[in-house]
Amino acid sequence: MNADSPGVVVSGAGSGLGAAIAHRFGAANYRVAVTDRIEARAVRVAAELQAEGVDAFAQALDVTSGPDWDSVYQRALTEWGRVDVLVNNAGVAAAGRLEDSSLEDWQWILDTNLLGVVRGCHRFLPLMREQGSGHIINIASFAGMMPVPELSAYATAKAGVVALSEHLRIDLDGSGIGVSVVCPAFVQTRLLETMRGGDSRHREQAERWMAKSPVTAEDVADKVFNAVITNRFLVLTHRETRWAWRLRRWFPERCHRLVAAQARRLAHRADT
Repeated sequence: MNADSPGVVVSGAGSGLGAAIAHRFGAANYRVAVTDRIEARAVRVAAELQAEGVDAFAQALDVTSGPDWDSVYQRALTEWGRVDVLVNNAGVAAAGRLEDSSLEDWQWILDTNLLGVVRGCHRFLPLMREQGSGHIINIASFAGMMPVPELSAYATAKAGVVALSEHLRIDLDGSGIGVSVVCPAFVQTRLLETMRGGDSRHREQAERWMAKSPVTAEDVADKVFNAVITNRFLVLTHRETRWAWRLRRWFPERCHRLVAAQARRLAHRADT
C-alpha cells in the first residue's frame, strides 16, 4: 500500500456490517479509519486489517459527539492528507408503538441514526469539496422506505437518512462528490444489542428474520463498495425489497393493506 491509496472512514466499524465494510475497502487497497463507540472493538478490527497488510487505524467515535467527529477528521487528515470515502454506518435500534415509546428514546435514536449521519457529512463534506472529489455512503434501512409495524422511531430516523441523501445528491450534482444510500433489510449484526423499547416478541421476531436472511454482512459490504465504483445512488441489498419497493410505488393502497394486515397479526400475537 502506498501514499496514493485512497482513504475511507467507516463509523460503527467495530463489528457486524461496519467491520465487513472496513475489510472490503481494505481488500481493495484503501487506507481505513476504523471507528466505533466502543474503542476496543475498533482496535480489534484495525488489528485484523493491519495483519492483512492494510494501512488502518482505530479511533473512538460516538457519532452523537461533535468533538469525536473533529478528532477523527484531524487524525485522518494528519495520516492521509485527504479522505476519499465516508461511510456513515453507525446506528442503534428501537421498537414499539409511538404511544409506548418515550420521548427520550426518540431523541436518542434520532440523535444517533439521523443526526449522527448529518454530523459526519457536515464534518467531511467541506474537505471533499476542497478536493473536488469524494463519496458519501449513508447506511439507512429498508424500514426507511417501507412502513414496518411498531418501528416508528427507527423507521422515521432511517427515512430521514434517505431524504438527506436525496438532497445531498442534488446539492452535490456536478461537484465530483458521489452520494449513495444503502437500504438493507435484516442482516446478522449486533444491532439488537442496542435495542430500546418494545418487548420480547419484537426481539424474537427480529432474531428470526436475521437468522433466515440469505444476505450476509459481507454481501452488503460488496454492494457498498460497488456503489462507490459505479456511483450508484440507491442500493437495495435484498431481492425481496426490490419487489416491495416497486409494489409501494406502483400500488400504494395495496401495499398499505398488506402492511396493515401484518401489523394486525403482530398485535394479535401480543394479545395471545
